[in-house]
Parts: sequence; C-alpha cells; structure tokens
Amino acid sequence: MILKPTPRPIRSLIFAIATVLAMMADLPQALADQLILQGSTTFNRRIIEPYEAEIEASSGHDLTVIPNRTMLGIIALMEGRAHMAMISASLDSEVEKLKKALPGLDYDRLKAFEIASTRVAFVVHPSNSVGKATLDQVKRILTGEITNWSVLGGKPGPIRVVSVGGGGGVMTTVESELLGGKPVRGPNILYVRTALQLIQIVEQEPNAFGMAQLSLARQKGLPEIVTEKPIEQTLSLITLGEPTAAMKAVIDAARRAAEKAM
Repeated sequence: MILKPTPRPIRSLIFAIATVLAMMADLPQALADQLILQGSTTFNRRIIEPYEAEIEASSGHDLTVIPNRTMLGIIALMEGRAHMAMISASLDSEVEKLKKALPGLDYDRLKAFEIASTRVAFVVHPSNSVGKATLDQVKRILTGEITNWSVLGGKPGPIRVVSVGGGGGVMTTVESELLGGKPVRGPNILYVRTALQLIQIVEQEPNAFGMAQLSLARQKGLPEIVTEKPIEQTLSLITLGEPTAAMKAVIDAARRAAEKAM
C-alpha cells in the first residue's frame, strides 16, 4: 500500500495547530492557577473575608480558602494540600511547636511573607468592670498566680481562662510574648476548639478571661482589658520553597489590600 503525501494545506494546518498548542504549553501556568490557602482564622477574618475579591482581581488568580488554624495550615502546606498557609503568629514559634509534634520534616524550606499585623484582644464578659491590667498581671493570670478578679479591682470571683487549644495563632503569640513559649497553666482553664466557641463562652461566663482575634471581638462587641502595650500578631503567607509567579502575585495583592485598610 502506497501512502500519499499529506496535502500542503493540511500539513500547514497541522503545523499551525501544533505551534499554538506548544505556545499554550509555554504560557505561565499562573494564568489559570487556582490557589488553595489554608490556616489562620485571624488571617482569614482580617485579610481574606474583606478583600478576597480585590485580591483575586488584582492578582489574576482564584483563591480557595480553608480557614482552620495556623498550625493546620502549615501541615496542609507541607503535605501538599495547600499552595500557601495563612498564619497569625511568628513562623519560628510555630515551627518550634511543630518540630515537637512532627519531627523530621523539612521545615527549612518554609518561607514567610508578612502581609499585615493586628493585636490580640483580652476579652471579658460585658458585666465585668475590669477595664485595665498590666501585662505582668495578664502573665500572672495565665500562669495561675492571679486567680480571682478581686485582685484586679473587680467583683470577687474565680478567673476562668478560656483558650483555643491545638495550634491557634492567638495562643501561640501570647505564649511566645508573655510566657517564654510555655503553655498557659492554672486551676480554671477551659480549652475550646475554635475562636468562635471562645467568644460564645466569654459572652455567657461572667468570670471568663479570653484571648481572641481583635476583629472577632469587635464584631461581637465584647469589652477588652487594655494593657500598657499591645500584643501584636504578625499575619503572613507561607510557601514551601520559593513562591511561584502566581503565589507572588497573590502575596503582593494581599499586601496592597492590607495597606489600604491601615
């Protein structure tokens, strides 16, 4: 059987199609990227919820956002279930905790890109008359040395510390800044799973003392105990290795959005 040569017009069309396909393959993948972000609910409330549409439009990329906790976001990133992690504590403090729970992972590849900062809110029940405390007094509450509101000039009653357990950025920041990285301890500690549960407990418990996201505390209208110096949370996006062009675009867009809000 003798094969006839392909007519020139058809050969030209095939060549043109192959050329277009090759050019499409060489286009930056970022043009069609949908990036998955996991991690801090503080980062999500402060940056993503109000500015997600703006970040997507400015960066040219779609975002799928899964708010859980800072530590869970880093774990998801290292397991390949997220393109970037959202954190609301220093990367060093989080890595220190993770090394104890999950040793042997390549933590040196993690890179932090600061987006903004916010402060921790020390919140109390609306009926609580205590409006000010020193950071030393807060530290002594969290170490179990001060256990009654009367010591701070409030109505007598046991101070019940409410904290989110399991790797939340608020708690990690407080432990790092006030407790030298050690955990909260004392006779009346209630651990909850989420920041929203913490707020709900503080709203119901007259003797509660909670450490919360500032944006969530303000949203719920809970009174704060003011200290002489704020405890600042750093809000960052984390990549595993150098960020791709798409990741850089989202990082830059998030920074621009955060700067507008300041």
